[in-house]
Amino acid sequence: MAQHIHIVGICGTFMGGLALLARAKGYRVTGSDANVYPPMSDQLAEAGIELMEGYGPGNIDPQPDLVVLGNALSRGNPEVEAILNAGLPYVSGPQWLGEEVLAGRWVLAVSGTHGKTTTSSMLAWILEDCGMAPGFLIGGVPGNFGQSARLGQSDFFVVEADEYDTAFFDKRSKFVHYRPRTLIIGNLEFDHADIFPDLAAIETQFHHLIRCIPGEGLVIRGNSEAIDRVLARGLWTPSQTFGAGPTPGDWCVRPLTSAADSFEVIGPNTEKVTVNWDLMGQHNMLNACAALAAAHHAGVPLARGAAALASFAGVKRRLELRGRPAGVLVYDDFAHHPTAIAMTLQAMGQRQSSGRLIAVIEPRSATMRSGQHSAELNSATRDADRVFWFQPPGLDWPLERIVEQSPVPASAWRDLDDMIEAIAAWARPGDAVVIMSNGGFGGIHEKLIARLQGAATPV
Repeated sequence: MAQHIHIVGICGTFMGGLALLARAKGYRVTGSDANVYPPMSDQLAEAGIELMEGYGPGNIDPQPDLVVLGNALSRGNPEVEAILNAGLPYVSGPQWLGEEVLAGRWVLAVSGTHGKTTTSSMLAWILEDCGMAPGFLIGGVPGNFGQSARLGQSDFFVVEADEYDTAFFDKRSKFVHYRPRTLIIGNLEFDHADIFPDLAAIETQFHHLIRCIPGEGLVIRGNSEAIDRVLARGLWTPSQTFGAGPTPGDWCVRPLTSAADSFEVIGPNTEKVTVNWDLMGQHNMLNACAALAAAHHAGVPLARGAAALASFAGVKRRLELRGRPAGVLVYDDFAHHPTAIAMTLQAMGQRQSSGRLIAVIEPRSATMRSGQHSAELNSATRDADRVFWFQPPGLDWPLERIVEQSPVPASAWRDLDDMIEAIAAWARPGDAVVIMSNGGFGGIHEKLIARLQGAATPV
């Protein structure tokens, strides 16, 4: 009989991906979560994984052979307490991944504050398109694959390497369990204020990660003073830089259009290629450069990697076009940090040849709720024509102070339906609405699309 693994907190993207990998390895998998809902619940059910909604002692009866615990769980959770009282063997998700899936494989890890999901998806697609059949675990759903995780059929495995903590019993960052051979550090800023007191604490975790890279591996890094400080503490592995601008580094990118939907990549040996694709923005251009550099380390010729990017289909929730109701383009984006918000709006502003750019933002992350980045939010929205801010429950500071100093027309809302009515009244054909949040945002995407479709032509 197959060994039984029970995953607590199974419906998050990372833990759900682990469940799919465990099922593919032949384990019997069950799982529980406080909120069991699509699309992850559908993916898991299709894989034959039994889901239990809510946490409780009954979820571990009959007792599994091993419990895998998600990092959102803490002491006092009734299922966690039952597991500990029963003396069941348990591990964290990252530890299980490192030991059961990544051990002995060529791990290509993508880390940094921004762009991990998109860069991981690009890298996995480049390897796939080049016939290398990689495995992957990504914190999103790449359009080319339609799933967030798979075992793969080769030694190569692409993993999105998150700096968030591992579990209530292991406060190291997740990525120290992955032991990559190829590591991308795209950028490094302060985030995750719920677990890190400052940027220096995050830099220490990246230093621990660097200590795990073999001498025959490669570190591919963006241009950043924070990354400089991390590497100054110790580097035992060759490194290459990537970037744009006056000191681009070993890998250089140069946009050929204002929207960066066509750009040039120059490798360390001065080889030059052009990438033409459907994505936009300098941030995606830099993500692509990092992915090409990592693929090159795994044996992909630069020209072949560039050709693969031409058919890259993007990632769900990363400037994903959700609909065109009444001629208004409605996008969904995961941006939840001032830098990411600025990059998204800059990219959209360059793409918009006509019509206005409307930003709809929910400052929902733990760092945002604490007010750590409130002073930076106004400058992040300067490329929008209008901003609608939504005050979610738990936000510790009033959004009105952002509105008062906004460089563009802005308003703050506490009622979602009222805000949707205001957006619908203001939008007109040709406008683009970019909805930004790291959560579900109360189903605003579907509600706004339905409202616009049912409305008369906006004025």
